[in-house]
Amino acid sequence: MTVVTRFAPSPTGLLHVGGVRTALFSWLYARRMKGKFILRVEDTDRERSTDEAVGVILEGMDWLGLKADEGPYYQTQRFDRYREVIAGMLAAGTAYHCYCTKQELDALREGQIARKEKPRYTGICRDRHQPRPGVSPVVRFKNPLEGSVVVDDLVHGAVTFQNTELDDLIIARSDGTPTYNFCVVVDDMDMGITHVIRGDDHLNNTPRQMNMLRALGAKPPVYAHVPMILGPDGAKLSKRHGAVSVLQYEEEGFLPDALLNYLVRLGWSHGDQEVFTREEMVAAFDIHDVNKAASAFNPEKLLWLNQQHMVRAAPSAVVPYLRAHLKRLGIDSSDQALLEGVIVAQRERAKTLKEMAQNSRFFFVDTVEIDPKAAAKHLTPEALALLREVRAALAGLAEWTPVSLHAALNDLSTRVGAGLGKIAQPVRVAVTGTAVSPPIDATLALLGRERSLARIDAVLARTPA
Repeated sequence: MTVVTRFAPSPTGLLHVGGVRTALFSWLYARRMKGKFILRVEDTDRERSTDEAVGVILEGMDWLGLKADEGPYYQTQRFDRYREVIAGMLAAGTAYHCYCTKQELDALREGQIARKEKPRYTGICRDRHQPRPGVSPVVRFKNPLEGSVVVDDLVHGAVTFQNTELDDLIIARSDGTPTYNFCVVVDDMDMGITHVIRGDDHLNNTPRQMNMLRALGAKPPVYAHVPMILGPDGAKLSKRHGAVSVLQYEEEGFLPDALLNYLVRLGWSHGDQEVFTREEMVAAFDIHDVNKAASAFNPEKLLWLNQQHMVRAAPSAVVPYLRAHLKRLGIDSSDQALLEGVIVAQRERAKTLKEMAQNSRFFFVDTVEIDPKAAAKHLTPEALALLREVRAALAGLAEWTPVSLHAALNDLSTRVGAGLGKIAQPVRVAVTGTAVSPPIDATLALLGRERSLARIDAVLARTPA
Protein backbone atom coordinates (compact mmCIF):
# COMPACT_ATOMS: atom_id res chain seq x y z
CA MET A 1 0.00 0.00 0.00
CA THR A 2 1.29 3.43 -0.96
CA VAL A 3 0.94 5.93 1.86
CA VAL A 4 -1.02 9.05 0.82
CA THR A 5 -1.29 11.98 3.21
CA ARG A 6 -2.83 15.41 2.77
CA PHE A 7 -2.70 18.89 4.20
CA ALA A 8 -6.10 20.51 3.92
CA PRO A 9 -6.10 24.09 5.25
CA SER A 10 -9.16 26.29 5.23
CA PRO A 11 -8.47 29.78 3.81
CA THR A 12 -10.58 31.51 6.44
CA GLY A 13 -7.55 32.78 8.33
CA LEU A 14 -3.78 32.83 8.34
CA LEU A 15 -1.54 29.80 7.96
CA HIS A 16 0.10 29.78 11.41
CA VAL A 17 2.47 27.45 13.22
CA GLY A 18 -0.23 24.97 14.25
CA GLY A 19 -1.21 24.41 10.64
CA VAL A 20 2.41 24.33 9.54
CA ARG A 21 3.22 21.58 12.02
CA THR A 22 0.28 19.52 10.73
CA ALA A 23 1.52 20.06 7.17
CA LEU A 24 5.05 19.13 8.23
CA PHE A 25 4.01 15.90 9.97
CA SER A 26 1.95 14.90 6.92
CA TRP A 27 4.76 15.77 4.51
CA LEU A 28 7.43 14.01 6.58
CA TYR A 29 5.41 10.82 6.96
CA ALA A 30 4.73 10.66 3.23
CA ARG A 31 8.41 11.22 2.47
CA ARG A 32 9.56 8.70 5.09
CA MET A 33 7.20 6.06 3.68
CA LYS A 34 8.05 7.00 0.07
CA GLY A 35 4.40 7.90 -0.42
CA LYS A 36 2.46 10.87 -1.75
CA PHE A 37 1.63 14.23 -0.17
CA ILE A 38 -1.43 16.16 -1.40
CA LEU A 39 -2.30 19.83 -0.84
CA ARG A 40 -6.05 20.53 -0.70
CA VAL A 41 -7.66 23.90 -0.05
CA GLU A 42 -10.95 23.45 1.82
CA ASP A 43 -12.67 26.64 0.69
CA THR A 44 -16.36 25.72 0.91
CA ASP A 45 -17.00 28.50 3.44
CA ARG A 46 -17.41 31.16 0.78
CA GLU A 47 -18.32 33.90 3.24
CA ARG A 48 -15.07 33.59 5.21
CA SER A 49 -12.65 32.20 2.62
CA THR A 50 -10.52 34.82 0.90
CA ASP A 51 -8.17 34.82 -2.08
CA GLU A 52 -5.62 36.58 0.13
CA ALA A 53 -5.66 33.70 2.61
CA VAL A 54 -5.25 31.20 -0.25
CA GLY A 55 -2.26 33.20 -1.46
CA VAL A 56 -0.68 33.15 2.00
CA ILE A 57 -1.14 29.36 2.20
CA LEU A 58 0.51 28.76 -1.17
CA GLU A 59 3.30 31.27 -0.57
CA GLY A 60 3.92 29.89 2.92
CA MET A 61 4.12 26.29 1.71
CA ASP A 62 6.49 27.37 -1.06
CA TRP A 63 8.76 29.25 1.39
CA LEU A 64 8.79 26.26 3.74
CA GLY A 65 9.73 23.94 0.88
CA LEU A 66 6.85 21.56 1.68
CA LYS A 67 6.28 20.67 -1.94
CA ALA A 68 3.12 18.73 -2.70
CA ASP A 69 3.07 15.79 -5.09
CA GLU A 70 -0.46 16.73 -6.14
CA GLY A 71 -2.53 19.86 -5.86
CA PRO A 72 -3.48 22.32 -4.81
CA TYR A 73 -7.02 21.02 -5.22
CA TYR A 74 -9.90 23.36 -4.42
CA GLN A 75 -13.18 22.09 -3.01
CA THR A 76 -15.14 24.85 -4.74
CA GLN A 77 -14.05 23.30 -8.06
CA ARG A 78 -15.51 19.92 -7.09
CA PHE A 79 -19.14 20.85 -6.40
CA ASP A 80 -20.42 18.74 -9.30
CA ARG A 81 -18.74 15.69 -7.79
CA TYR A 82 -20.25 16.38 -4.34
CA ARG A 83 -23.74 16.75 -5.83
CA GLU A 84 -23.26 13.46 -7.67
CA VAL A 85 -22.36 11.65 -4.47
CA ILE A 86 -25.25 13.22 -2.53
CA ALA A 87 -27.69 12.16 -5.26
CA GLY A 88 -26.35 8.62 -5.00
CA MET A 89 -26.75 8.62 -1.20
CA LEU A 90 -30.32 9.88 -1.44
CA ALA A 91 -31.08 7.11 -3.93
CA ALA A 92 -29.41 4.50 -1.72
CA GLY A 93 -31.25 5.67 1.41
CA THR A 94 -28.09 6.64 3.32
CA ALA A 95 -29.14 10.29 3.24
CA TYR A 96 -32.50 12.09 3.34
CA HIS A 97 -34.14 15.48 2.93
CA CYS A 98 -34.89 17.32 6.14
CA TYR A 99 -37.68 19.93 6.03
CA CYS A 100 -37.41 21.18 9.60
CA THR A 101 -37.37 24.97 9.79
CA LYS A 102 -34.86 26.95 11.81
CA GLN A 103 -37.59 27.92 14.26
CA GLU A 104 -38.52 24.27 14.80
CA LEU A 105 -34.92 23.25 15.33
CA ASP A 106 -34.38 26.13 17.77
CA ALA A 107 -37.47 25.04 19.74
CA LEU A 108 -36.21 21.44 19.77
CA ARG A 109 -32.82 22.56 21.09
CA GLU A 110 -34.31 24.81 23.79
CA GLY A 111 -36.50 21.96 25.02
CA GLN A 112 -33.56 19.58 25.23
CA ILE A 113 -31.48 22.14 27.14
CA ALA A 114 -34.39 22.76 29.54
CA ARG A 115 -34.60 19.00 30.20
CA LYS A 116 -30.79 18.90 30.65
CA GLU A 117 -30.43 16.69 27.59
CA LYS A 118 -27.62 16.86 25.05
CA PRO A 119 -28.78 19.13 22.21
CA ARG A 120 -29.01 17.08 19.03
CA TYR A 121 -31.17 16.50 16.00
CA THR A 122 -33.53 13.60 16.70
CA GLY A 123 -34.14 12.39 13.15
CA ILE A 124 -37.64 13.85 12.78
CA CYS A 125 -37.50 13.68 8.97
CA ARG A 126 -35.71 10.34 8.67
CA ASP A 127 -38.77 8.55 7.37
CA ARG A 128 -40.48 11.51 5.72
CA HIS A 129 -41.17 10.85 2.06
CA GLN A 130 -43.25 13.84 1.07
CA PRO A 131 -41.87 17.34 0.40
CA ARG A 132 -43.01 20.16 2.64
CA PRO A 133 -44.46 23.04 0.61
CA GLY A 134 -42.56 26.31 0.89
CA VAL A 135 -39.52 24.76 2.62
CA SER A 136 -36.17 24.23 0.87
CA PRO A 137 -34.79 21.12 2.55
CA VAL A 138 -31.28 20.35 3.71
CA VAL A 139 -29.79 16.91 3.17
CA ARG A 140 -28.76 14.89 6.21
CA PHE A 141 -26.63 11.79 6.48
CA LYS A 142 -28.53 8.85 7.98
CA ASN A 143 -26.13 7.93 10.77
CA PRO A 144 -26.41 4.39 12.19
CA LEU A 145 -28.69 4.26 15.23
CA GLU A 146 -26.88 1.42 16.97
CA GLY A 147 -23.37 0.26 17.69
CA SER A 148 -20.22 2.30 18.07
CA VAL A 149 -17.34 3.76 16.10
CA VAL A 150 -13.80 3.03 17.25
CA VAL A 151 -11.14 5.42 16.06
CA ASP A 152 -7.81 3.58 16.27
CA ASP A 153 -5.87 6.80 16.55
CA LEU A 154 -2.10 6.63 16.12
CA VAL A 155 -1.60 9.32 18.78
CA HIS A 156 -4.47 8.82 21.24
CA GLY A 157 -5.00 5.09 20.90
CA ALA A 158 -8.48 3.58 20.55
CA VAL A 159 -11.23 6.16 21.08
CA THR A 160 -14.82 4.87 21.11
CA PHE A 161 -17.91 6.87 20.14
CA GLN A 162 -21.46 5.55 20.54
CA ASN A 163 -23.64 6.06 17.48
CA THR A 164 -26.49 7.12 19.73
CA GLU A 165 -24.39 10.20 20.55
CA LEU A 166 -23.98 11.14 16.92
CA ASP A 167 -26.87 12.94 15.25
CA ASP A 168 -27.70 13.04 11.56
CA LEU A 169 -25.23 15.53 10.15
CA ILE A 170 -26.26 18.05 7.48
CA ILE A 171 -24.26 17.26 4.34
CA ALA A 172 -25.92 19.79 2.00
CA ARG A 173 -27.45 23.15 2.92
CA SER A 174 -30.85 24.30 1.72
CA ASP A 175 -29.20 26.14 -1.19
CA GLY A 176 -27.55 22.89 -2.28
CA THR A 177 -23.99 23.72 -1.22
CA PRO A 178 -22.19 20.83 0.47
CA THR A 179 -20.86 21.12 4.01
CA TYR A 180 -17.29 20.81 5.25
CA ASN A 181 -17.55 17.37 6.87
CA PHE A 182 -19.11 15.87 3.77
CA CYS A 183 -16.62 17.39 1.33
CA VAL A 184 -13.75 16.07 3.44
CA VAL A 185 -15.17 12.56 3.21
CA VAL A 186 -15.59 12.62 -0.56
CA ASP A 187 -12.15 14.14 -1.08
CA ASP A 188 -10.40 11.63 1.16
CA MET A 189 -12.20 8.82 -0.65
CA ASP A 190 -11.53 10.10 -4.18
CA MET A 191 -7.90 11.01 -3.50
CA GLY A 192 -7.08 7.68 -1.89
CA ILE A 193 -5.94 9.21 1.39
CA THR A 194 -4.50 6.46 3.60
CA HIS A 195 -3.44 8.55 6.60
CA VAL A 196 -5.14 11.67 7.95
CA ILE A 197 -2.85 13.67 10.22
CA ARG A 198 -4.58 16.70 11.73
CA GLY A 199 -5.17 18.62 14.93
CA ASP A 200 -6.97 16.87 17.78
CA ASP A 201 -9.71 19.52 17.63
CA HIS A 202 -10.98 17.44 14.67
CA LEU A 203 -11.25 14.21 16.67
CA ASN A 204 -14.99 14.62 17.31
CA ASN A 205 -15.62 14.92 13.56
CA THR A 206 -13.89 11.64 12.84
CA PRO A 207 -16.61 9.11 13.82
CA ARG A 208 -19.16 10.86 11.61
CA GLN A 209 -16.71 10.93 8.72
CA MET A 210 -15.89 7.26 9.21
CA ASN A 211 -19.58 6.36 9.15
CA MET A 212 -20.08 8.32 5.93
CA LEU A 213 -17.08 6.65 4.30
CA ARG A 214 -18.44 3.23 5.19
CA ALA A 215 -21.87 4.20 3.86
CA LEU A 216 -20.13 5.05 0.57
CA GLY A 217 -18.37 1.68 0.54
CA ALA A 218 -14.96 3.19 1.23
CA LYS A 219 -12.39 2.12 3.80
CA PRO A 220 -11.65 4.90 6.31
CA PRO A 221 -8.05 6.08 6.42
CA VAL A 222 -5.83 5.73 9.47
CA TYR A 223 -6.16 8.78 11.71
CA ALA A 224 -3.58 10.59 13.82
CA HIS A 225 -4.86 13.57 15.80
CA VAL A 226 -1.91 15.61 17.00
CA PRO A 227 -2.14 17.76 20.15
CA MET A 228 -2.47 21.51 20.02
CA ILE A 229 0.38 23.95 20.55
CA LEU A 230 0.10 26.12 23.65
CA GLY A 231 1.67 29.46 24.48
CA PRO A 232 4.58 29.62 26.93
CA ASP A 233 2.05 30.39 29.68
CA GLY A 234 0.07 27.21 28.98
CA ALA A 235 -2.86 29.08 27.41
CA LYS A 236 -4.13 28.47 23.90
CA LEU A 237 -1.68 29.80 21.33
CA SER A 238 -2.62 33.32 20.25
CA LYS A 239 -1.08 36.14 18.23
CA ARG A 240 0.86 37.36 21.25
CA HIS A 241 2.46 33.91 21.52
CA GLY A 242 3.32 33.49 17.85
CA ALA A 243 0.07 32.43 16.15
CA VAL A 244 0.78 34.77 13.26
CA SER A 245 1.08 34.12 9.55
CA VAL A 246 3.96 31.78 8.76
CA LEU A 247 5.24 34.48 6.42
CA GLN A 248 5.81 36.68 9.46
CA TYR A 249 8.62 34.32 10.41
CA GLU A 250 10.17 34.86 6.99
CA GLU A 251 9.94 38.63 7.50
CA GLU A 252 11.55 38.31 10.94
CA GLY A 253 14.52 36.49 9.47
CA PHE A 254 13.99 32.82 10.27
CA LEU A 255 15.24 30.10 7.96
CA PRO A 256 12.46 27.72 6.86
CA ASP A 257 14.48 24.67 7.93
CA ALA A 258 14.94 26.18 11.39
CA LEU A 259 11.20 26.77 11.81
CA LEU A 260 10.41 23.25 10.61
CA ASN A 261 13.08 21.83 12.94
CA TYR A 262 11.51 23.69 15.84
CA LEU A 263 7.97 22.57 15.02
CA VAL A 264 8.86 18.92 14.50
CA ARG A 265 10.18 18.82 18.06
CA LEU A 266 6.84 20.02 19.48
CA GLY A 267 5.40 16.66 20.41
CA TRP A 268 8.01 14.43 18.77
CA SER A 269 11.56 13.49 19.66
CA HIS A 270 14.40 11.32 18.42
CA GLY A 271 16.67 10.55 21.32
CA ASP A 272 18.36 13.70 22.60
CA GLN A 273 18.86 15.24 19.16
CA GLU A 274 17.74 18.86 18.93
CA VAL A 275 19.05 20.09 15.58
CA PHE A 276 17.83 18.31 12.45
CA THR A 277 18.46 18.86 8.79
CA ARG A 278 15.48 18.27 6.54
CA GLU A 279 16.99 14.97 5.44
CA GLU A 280 17.46 13.86 9.05
CA MET A 281 13.84 14.70 9.84
CA VAL A 282 12.62 12.60 6.92
CA ALA A 283 14.82 9.68 7.94
CA ALA A 284 13.80 9.72 11.62
CA PHE A 285 10.18 10.91 11.75
CA ASP A 286 7.38 8.46 12.52
CA ILE A 287 3.84 9.61 13.28
CA HIS A 288 3.52 6.70 15.72
CA ASP A 289 6.05 8.43 17.98
CA VAL A 290 4.12 11.69 18.40
CA ASN A 291 3.22 12.45 22.02
CA LYS A 292 -0.44 13.12 22.84
CA ALA A 293 0.37 15.83 25.39
CA ALA A 294 0.15 19.44 24.24
CA SER A 295 3.43 21.29 23.69
CA ALA A 296 4.35 24.86 24.62
CA PHE A 297 5.74 27.35 22.12
CA ASN A 298 9.11 28.76 23.21
CA PRO A 299 10.31 31.77 21.15
CA GLU A 300 13.79 31.69 22.70
CA LYS A 301 14.28 28.07 21.65
CA LEU A 302 13.24 28.97 18.11
CA LEU A 303 15.81 31.80 18.03
CA TRP A 304 18.51 29.44 19.26
CA LEU A 305 17.66 26.87 16.60
CA ASN A 306 17.63 29.52 13.90
CA GLN A 307 21.17 30.54 14.78
CA GLN A 308 22.23 26.89 14.83
CA HIS A 309 20.91 26.45 11.30
CA MET A 310 22.60 29.65 10.10
CA VAL A 311 25.91 28.42 11.55
CA ARG A 312 25.62 24.86 10.22
CA ALA A 313 24.21 25.55 6.76
CA ALA A 314 26.44 26.03 3.74
CA PRO A 315 26.83 29.81 3.27
CA SER A 316 25.69 29.48 -0.34
CA ALA A 317 22.39 28.02 0.88
CA VAL A 318 21.80 31.02 3.14
CA VAL A 319 22.66 33.65 0.50
CA PRO A 320 19.16 33.89 -1.09
CA TYR A 321 17.58 34.55 2.30
CA LEU A 322 20.13 37.20 3.28
CA ARG A 323 19.72 38.89 -0.10
CA ALA A 324 15.95 39.08 0.46
CA HIS A 325 16.47 40.87 3.76
CA LEU A 326 19.09 43.21 2.32
CA LYS A 327 16.63 44.13 -0.44
CA ARG A 328 14.16 45.23 2.22
CA LEU A 329 16.85 47.64 3.37
CA GLY A 330 17.26 48.98 -0.15
CA ILE A 331 20.43 46.98 -0.85
CA ASP A 332 20.73 44.56 -3.76
CA SER A 333 24.03 42.75 -4.09
CA SER A 334 24.85 40.04 -6.60
CA ASP A 335 28.38 39.55 -5.22
CA GLN A 336 28.12 35.90 -4.22
CA ALA A 337 31.57 35.79 -2.63
CA LEU A 338 30.90 38.89 -0.52
CA LEU A 339 27.49 37.60 0.58
CA GLU A 340 28.94 34.23 1.60
CA GLY A 341 31.80 35.95 3.42
CA VAL A 342 29.40 38.20 5.33
CA ILE A 343 27.34 35.17 6.37
CA VAL A 344 30.44 33.40 7.72
CA ALA A 345 31.56 36.56 9.54
CA GLN A 346 28.17 37.39 11.04
CA ARG A 347 26.34 34.09 11.60
CA GLU A 348 27.55 33.60 15.17
CA ARG A 349 26.77 37.23 15.99
CA ALA A 350 23.13 37.27 14.86
CA LYS A 351 20.11 35.13 15.70
CA THR A 352 18.06 36.04 12.64
CA LEU A 353 18.74 36.99 9.04
CA LYS A 354 16.95 40.27 9.62
CA GLU A 355 19.44 41.11 12.37
CA MET A 356 22.31 39.94 10.19
CA ALA A 357 21.19 42.16 7.31
CA GLN A 358 20.77 45.21 9.53
CA ASN A 359 24.21 44.70 11.07
CA SER A 360 25.86 44.16 7.67
CA ARG A 361 24.70 47.19 5.70
CA PHE A 362 28.17 48.75 5.84
CA PHE A 363 29.56 45.91 3.71
CA PHE A 364 27.35 46.85 0.76
CA VAL A 365 27.15 50.66 0.70
CA ASP A 366 29.63 53.11 -0.82
CA THR A 367 29.94 55.34 2.23
CA VAL A 368 29.04 54.97 5.89
CA GLU A 369 27.69 57.40 8.43
CA ILE A 370 29.79 57.54 11.59
CA ASP A 371 27.82 57.06 14.80
CA PRO A 372 28.48 60.18 16.93
CA LYS A 373 28.76 58.21 20.17
CA ALA A 374 31.25 55.78 18.63
CA ALA A 375 33.24 58.70 17.19
CA ALA A 376 33.35 60.52 20.52
CA LYS A 377 34.72 57.42 22.24
CA HIS A 378 37.01 55.93 19.61
CA LEU A 379 38.06 58.76 17.28
CA THR A 380 39.83 60.93 19.84
CA PRO A 381 42.95 62.88 18.79
CA GLU A 382 45.11 60.10 20.22
CA ALA A 383 43.10 57.45 18.34
CA LEU A 384 43.30 59.42 15.08
CA ALA A 385 47.07 59.53 15.38
CA LEU A 386 47.06 55.73 15.63
CA LEU A 387 44.62 55.54 12.71
CA ARG A 388 47.16 57.40 10.51
CA GLU A 389 49.75 54.79 11.47
CA VAL A 390 47.26 52.02 10.60
CA ARG A 391 46.51 53.63 7.25
CA ALA A 392 50.20 53.71 6.34
CA ALA A 393 50.75 50.11 7.44
CA LEU A 394 47.75 48.79 5.54
CA ALA A 395 48.51 50.71 2.36
CA GLY A 396 51.86 48.97 2.11
CA LEU A 397 50.46 45.41 2.28
CA ALA A 398 51.23 43.20 -0.71
CA GLU A 399 48.28 40.92 0.08
CA TRP A 400 44.89 41.93 1.44
CA THR A 401 43.86 38.83 3.37
CA PRO A 402 42.68 38.25 6.93
CA VAL A 403 46.04 36.68 7.79
CA SER A 404 48.15 39.54 6.41
CA LEU A 405 45.82 42.16 7.89
CA HIS A 406 45.95 40.52 11.30
CA ALA A 407 49.73 40.35 11.17
CA ALA A 408 50.04 44.01 10.15
CA LEU A 409 47.80 45.21 12.98
CA ASN A 410 49.64 43.02 15.51
CA ASP A 411 53.01 44.32 14.35
CA LEU A 412 51.80 47.90 14.62
CA SER A 413 50.37 47.23 18.09
CA THR A 414 53.77 45.94 19.22
CA ARG A 415 55.70 48.78 17.58
CA VAL A 416 53.63 51.63 19.11
CA GLY A 417 53.10 49.87 22.42
CA ALA A 418 49.31 49.98 22.27
CA GLY A 419 46.89 47.12 22.82
CA LEU A 420 45.27 45.64 19.74
CA GLY A 421 41.92 47.02 20.89
CA LYS A 422 43.34 50.55 20.84
CA ILE A 423 44.37 49.94 17.24
CA ALA A 424 41.28 48.05 16.06
CA GLN A 425 38.49 50.24 17.42
CA PRO A 426 39.36 53.45 15.54
CA VAL A 427 39.68 51.37 12.36
CA ARG A 428 36.36 49.65 13.04
CA VAL A 429 34.50 52.93 13.56
CA ALA A 430 36.10 54.42 10.45
CA VAL A 431 35.20 51.55 8.11
CA THR A 432 31.83 50.44 9.56
CA GLY A 433 30.50 53.60 11.21
CA THR A 434 29.95 51.78 14.52
CA ALA A 435 31.97 50.22 17.31
CA VAL A 436 30.58 46.73 16.63
CA SER A 437 31.53 44.41 13.77
CA PRO A 438 33.07 41.01 13.12
CA PRO A 439 36.82 40.72 13.87
CA ILE A 440 38.58 43.66 12.27
CA ASP A 441 40.82 41.53 10.01
CA ALA A 442 37.78 39.70 8.58
CA THR A 443 35.87 42.98 8.25
CA LEU A 444 38.68 44.70 6.34
CA ALA A 445 39.22 41.66 4.12
CA LEU A 446 35.54 41.59 3.12
CA LEU A 447 35.43 45.32 2.49
CA GLY A 448 38.53 45.14 0.30
CA ARG A 449 41.58 47.37 0.07
CA GLU A 450 40.04 50.22 -1.90
CA ARG A 451 36.92 50.71 0.21
CA SER A 452 38.73 50.22 3.52
CA LEU A 453 41.42 52.80 2.77
CA ALA A 454 38.88 55.24 1.30
CA ARG A 455 36.80 55.12 4.47
CA ILE A 456 39.84 55.62 6.69
CA ASP A 457 40.88 58.53 4.49
CA ALA A 458 37.42 60.08 4.79
CA VAL A 459 37.65 60.05 8.59
CA LEU A 460 41.21 61.42 8.60
CA ALA A 461 40.20 64.14 6.14
CA ARG A 462 37.55 65.39 8.54
CA THR A 463 40.17 65.89 11.23
CA PRO A 464 43.45 67.15 9.68
CA ALA A 465 46.69 66.46 11.52
